Amino acid sequence: MKARFLVDVWRDGRGNGSLEYEMSETRWRLQRPGRRPLWIRLAISAVALWATIIITMVIFEDSLIFFPDPYPSGDWDAEAVARGSGTSVEDCFFEASDGVRLHGWWCRPNGDAAAGTGEMVLLWFHGNAGNLAQRAGQMIALARIPAQVFIIDYRGYGRSEGKPGEEGLYRDGRAAWTYLTQKMGVDPAKIVIHGVSLGGAVAVDLATEVEAAGLIVQSSFTSVPDMATHHYPIVPRWLVRTRMNSLAKIGDVDAPIMVIHSPSDEVVPFVHGQRLFEAARGEKRFLEVPGASHNETSLVGGETYFGAIRGFLEDCSDRERRRE
Repeated sequence: MKARFLVDVWRDGRGNGSLEYEMSETRWRLQRPGRRPLWIRLAISAVALWATIIITMVIFEDSLIFFPDPYPSGDWDAEAVARGSGTSVEDCFFEASDGVRLHGWWCRPNGDAAAGTGEMVLLWFHGNAGNLAQRAGQMIALARIPAQVFIIDYRGYGRSEGKPGEEGLYRDGRAAWTYLTQKMGVDPAKIVIHGVSLGGAVAVDLATEVEAAGLIVQSSFTSVPDMATHHYPIVPRWLVRTRMNSLAKIGDVDAPIMVIHSPSDEVVPFVHGQRLFEAARGEKRFLEVPGASHNETSLVGGETYFGAIRGFLEDCSDRERRRE
């Protein structure tokens, strides 16, 4: 803007005289910004909260997936667990390929109870919480089918060392298979891999790498990102590091498959079991257990549940005999 100045540059003897001139001046005016509208402030707060939640979930992802209950929680007296059940329970210790020491229980029916399918072995992978000692009742119930049951604790669970993670659990599954087939001399044609919930992902992964007699996938999911989308829809799928993509793997399983799921499962939606069944190839069957919550499939299913597994074991055993 223009500004006019009077500047005294000299005075004569009469004391008067001045020089007037114009100059250009740039004037800066500092203003306090106005307050943002309420909707903008709310949007910024919402984005900040979302980002905080996402970052927290990404950092602590493993803690949101794996809930191990380490030793000594539970009843670890194998003899006491087996007493009066018509079975024997043996502690087994073995190592994964990365040196992590693992623990499992081998439960076998006694005497005449071992006839028929009693020669078959269920390699059982449990879910994401607790430990094997807390599943003793289910283990014994399966052994009474009859069948031998080899249940393991993943790294970080029960008496197993280490810290759980996707690749680590896959190593644990392979270590259990190696222990059974090489250390204990079990014929692979007599092993049916049985995975429950998160254990289904371990079972499917293992079944793509070995020649098992069969595979049972119970109350399990298609993938961890699919589960994250269902339970935490605000989390972008691409931020989920743990994949456990059984849907992409189950088509590569060259063994009979049985999928067990309940329409009432409140943790893993029924559609996950349906999609896994549809993606499986070859010989397969589906057992629907109406009215069962996620952790009550065997309890609600009762004899129908155990009878279906018995029939599957018989068919897997007969299938191998026909091959011989």
